[in-house]
Amino acid sequence: MKRESGILLPISSLPSPYGIGCFSREAYEFVDQLKEAGQSYWQILPLGPTSYGDSPYQSFSTFAGNPYFISLEELIEEGVLTKEECDQAGLKSPDDSIDYAKLYEARYPLLRLAYERSDISRNPDFNRFCEENDWWLSDYALFMAVKDRFGGRAWTEWATDIRLRWSWALDYYRREQYFEIEFHKYLQFTFLKQWTRLKEYANRKGIRIIGDIPIYVSMDSADAWANPSLFQLDENNRPLAVAGCPPDGFSATGQLWGNPLYNWDYHRATGYQWWISRLAHCYRLYDVVRIDHFRGFDEYFSIPADAADATDGHWEKGPGIELFHAVRQALGEKAIIAEDLGYVTDSVRQLVRDSGYPGMKVLEFAFDSRDSGSAGDYLPHNYPENSVVYTGTHDNETIAGWYGSIQPDERQMARDYLCDHYTPVDKLHLSFISLAMESVARMCVIPIQDYLGLGNAARINTPSTVGTNWKWRVTKDQLSPALFKTIGQITKRYGRWNWD
Repeated sequence: MKRESGILLPISSLPSPYGIGCFSREAYEFVDQLKEAGQSYWQILPLGPTSYGDSPYQSFSTFAGNPYFISLEELIEEGVLTKEECDQAGLKSPDDSIDYAKLYEARYPLLRLAYERSDISRNPDFNRFCEENDWWLSDYALFMAVKDRFGGRAWTEWATDIRLRWSWALDYYRREQYFEIEFHKYLQFTFLKQWTRLKEYANRKGIRIIGDIPIYVSMDSADAWANPSLFQLDENNRPLAVAGCPPDGFSATGQLWGNPLYNWDYHRATGYQWWISRLAHCYRLYDVVRIDHFRGFDEYFSIPADAADATDGHWEKGPGIELFHAVRQALGEKAIIAEDLGYVTDSVRQLVRDSGYPGMKVLEFAFDSRDSGSAGDYLPHNYPENSVVYTGTHDNETIAGWYGSIQPDERQMARDYLCDHYTPVDKLHLSFISLAMESVARMCVIPIQDYLGLGNAARINTPSTVGTNWKWRVTKDQLSPALFKTIGQITKRYGRWNWD
């Protein structure tokens, strides 16, 4: 089985001149750098439009793309914006962070101006796109238009007629919000056109895209509003129970995510058609799909909708392997990574084995003295070949930050395992990367921050916190030829070079 490697870097974390990473020239340059360093994969985070908290795991739609990722430079080339307009919009921010408030205030007016100048309704490609994607696009565009009409409020707070989708109310808002609806369709058309071009460029270079989908959708999403029968909602479309995870050694009250839970009886009765459509759409965007919180298909944690935290939750059975049999029958053999981290039971392990999908191994977890029962699963000598190893994920500390924060006895464990008591701390990140790369795991994915040896100021996300997450960006200077020379040397040394 071919050994491969890749780099984890969200689109939002790319360098760019207008406040957030996007499908601009810098993205193409990063693909070139991946190729030069012998990589096979570029792993990104979910591409959906983000809501409050800016998390890509809480999106307004599981099918739509984030308009922030649209390259303004490409719109300048199309002639629907000018460079002066973009430069004067107030989008400049520090090169290493994202100011989401500034993006919201300044980027949407530019995108609206581009739409108004586009004469998009006369574009046959746009009309074809709307026709082919009508099954999700019309509901999403109406959802976003009505959300704007109600001052951005969650759909659960809208007027009853449109909240419950009475037919006359749908007709009324489709007429009243016609141009707003078309604007949001234009954004999705532009997003997909630009992303498809970038993905095809990467594929021609031998780089495959690993996309990431959350198991759950946001309650404040077009998915929940337009398809309430998919979820555990009452007659007024209010959630009966919500998602989260139980108390553990990391959190005494667990985690209350608030996502609506699936009505698995309905999904089973419909042959899992929504899930099949969702994954089929993902394979238009990605080459490999990493499914977040894979254990939720075996058992999911159900918390009363009115609970203040996760302490009153309980486990319920999920659809199990039946769902993935249906997916295989409909879509054929597809590349999936099962995110099987966290509290893993024997039945979860069995589901991953039955699915045949590679699970995940996170090197940081191997030296956790608080979880000695499963820490051994993450030691490289225990990895199965059919697995994907990471030093850490977007939810973890950087490897340098992690080493600085763990207990002295855990540092000793790590040093002993490495058989390395001499490498200076500021170079030790390369030792951990080498440990992951030399493992038997078929695929190895390393966050770019770990190759750079950055501390926790470069962390992407700290779960159960808001206000400081999803903001980090790499700078152009950091993506240096010397960095990718080092990446290439390590990649070649451990037999993971992409010769395509």
